[in-house]
Amino acid sequence: MTQGVVDEAIQGLRQRIESGEFGPGSKLPPEAVLAEQMRLSRLSLREAVRALVMAGVLEIRRGNGTFVTDLRPDQMMRVVGQFLDLAHDSHLGELFECRRVLEPGATALAATRIGEQALEALHGSIERMATMTDPERLVEEDLYFHATIIAATGNKSLESLAESISQRTARARVWRALVKEDVAAWTHQQHLGIYQALLARDSLAAYTAAARHVTEVEQWISQRLTPADAPS
Repeated sequence: MTQGVVDEAIQGLRQRIESGEFGPGSKLPPEAVLAEQMRLSRLSLREAVRALVMAGVLEIRRGNGTFVTDLRPDQMMRVVGQFLDLAHDSHLGELFECRRVLEPGATALAATRIGEQALEALHGSIERMATMTDPERLVEEDLYFHATIIAATGNKSLESLAESISQRTARARVWRALVKEDVAAWTHQQHLGIYQALLARDSLAAYTAAARHVTEVEQWISQRLTPADAPS
């Protein structure tokens, strides 16, 4: 068995899924039958199936067979989260960079779609932050605040991807909250600026406020955190 054969097997299965022959939720033929149809060894087919399981395209149900997943974008984004789980803290800078690229644009989009209920939730979050002194609770509230904004976009794929990145930067943000002076007041003020832009349905102001917020956090951490210092 060569990698080229496995790659061809993966491509063949993908083509049959993309063509609709194996639609979302459908069960693949038994391994022996499918291997014969595709003129593959069962070992090569097995490796191809394993790769597509890891990619979130196929799902093995023990005792029942192999199925195509529902292929919903938000479900596919969870696979990204599984790979991010393997990232070492030495890659923390890359995760913060991803956050800087993602969140301001999402916040700008939310400004055009956010409803009154979400705005009320954000206002309540800001009020709670104003009185918080515990770093972990402050970061939990921060995560909730930004998750509420992303959810207001109505884009489930964006929501899943943002959550994957945000959760994996949480420890570093707690560390920052522990050692930085006046972090609660700073966090409250920054979030208030984002909220006011969303309240005004001003996409440009929302983008600018969110970009300033995530960039300042990223810069503070990148200036102080080396792989050897990474919180465990």
